[in-house]
Amino acid sequence: MAMTGFHLQRGNMLEQAFWGRCHVERAAAFSVYNRGSRIRKMIHALKYEGRTDIGRCLGELYGSILAESSFMEGIEMIIPVPLHRSRQRSRGYNQSECIATGLAAATGVPSRRDLLIRISQSGSQTKHGRYGRWENVQGLFRAAKPHETEGRHLLLVDDVITTGSTVEACVNALHEAGNVKVSVVALAVAQKLTL
Repeated sequence: MAMTGFHLQRGNMLEQAFWGRCHVERAAAFSVYNRGSRIRKMIHALKYEGRTDIGRCLGELYGSILAESSFMEGIEMIIPVPLHRSRQRSRGYNQSECIATGLAAATGVPSRRDLLIRISQSGSQTKHGRYGRWENVQGLFRAAKPHETEGRHLLLVDDVITTGSTVEACVNALHEAGNVKVSVVALAVAQKLTL
């Protein structure tokens, strides 16, 4: 599995993907997501086959890598990208939460799932292009306890960043609620965002 090394590069291609869209301090992804990649198979098992252990293990692995670099410096809370209540109920868990739990275990930074909420449900993102994904997530997220994030550096965690639309909507919701810094990590990033 090829690692991106983005956690060691300021201004990397993933950070650049958010320039002009939302303010992100740092951004990194463990691996590149494409059709034949091992990370794609593992994330599929995590999301659709109930393999929450994969999310925790990969979160711990990536967390230990991030902790050995300066990437985690100053980060005070880890926040998983939330699922809508009905989607979480049907799946039984939030895959980003599993990853965040592993990251927290490896870094010692607390993970909080109650600070960002999804206020309405969108359809699946998998069939949409970049603009459709952006349109699909606008206004879907809200900071739930802005007084607890005020002045803090937060780490937003997602499983896969495909176009960045979901991350953009989450980052903007956190910024709208108050004075915060937001960095982003994911287990994988779509190859098209790294070109």
